[in-house]
Amino acid sequence: MGRPQGRSRGRSSNSRKHSYPREARISETVREVVAEELLRIDDDRLAFVTITAIDVDSEMNRGIVYYDSLQGPEGDAEIMATLGHYRKQLQSAIATQIHARRTPVLEFRPDEAIRAAARIDEVLRNDPMRTRNLSDDTE
Repeated sequence: MGRPQGRSRGRSSNSRKHSYPREARISETVREVVAEELLRIDDDRLAFVTITAIDVDSEMNRGIVYYDSLQGPEGDAEIMATLGHYRKQLQSAIATQIHARRTPVLEFRPDEAIRAAARIDEVLRNDPMRTRNLSDDTE
């Protein structure tokens, strides 16, 4: 008889529109929702906090929220406590806006990749050999 008309095998035409995985799309959407909700919360303790990334697992059970702040590592304890205080409100906003069957349980961590990059940048700026080589090049 052959294949039924109207549907092709394999991926649907809708899934071909996206060039990156579902988890990445969900993570980015959740990051946007969390960042917008933090602006609505308007807590001074979170004034200089930036949500850099969110990793949501494929089952939407857990979401690790990575953040950075101008306070650096010294402010992590207060920031994590404050984010923990608003965790349920953030999860509720996610559930409302993404209309998924599950809402990930959020966990908060400082973004060590950004901090490591800042440390590397500082080391390079303070490197006497690099500074000497740059001044030799300008002469």
